[in-house]
Amino acid sequence: MDDLYREVIIEHYKNPDHRGRLDPHDISFEDENPLCGDHIRIDLRVDEDGKITDVAFDGHGCAISQSSADLLLDSVLGKTVDEVKKLTKADVLDLLGIELGPVRLKCALLPLKILKAGVYGLGEASDSLVEDE
Repeated sequence: MDDLYREVIIEHYKNPDHRGRLDPHDISFEDENPLCGDHIRIDLRVDEDGKITDVAFDGHGCAISQSSADLLLDSVLGKTVDEVKKLTKADVLDLLGIELGPVRLKCALLPLKILKAGVYGLGEASDSLVEDE
């Protein structure tokens, strides 16, 4: 089963659905993982009801961080900002579908940390945004 998930990760890394930038955007946030140099920016468009209507990410990094960003944005399109605020580390790990060590876990959670910092309107992202509730 891990092989199937690895194929999904590689596919989203090589052919992401949401790579790019949104201009204009309603929410934008970017950050990096200083341990490995992964850098991601996430842009969102949100309608008057708080529903996410368009998503994009840009940046560079390993297959895990980039595919995690793409899979995460797939999952939030059409959700409300309040629903996004409730996303957890487990949600991202379910999307990826494979076991990750501590270093790769930081890569996988970087997009969630950025997304949540953006929807909360924070000045900076914190690991506490993605820690187990």
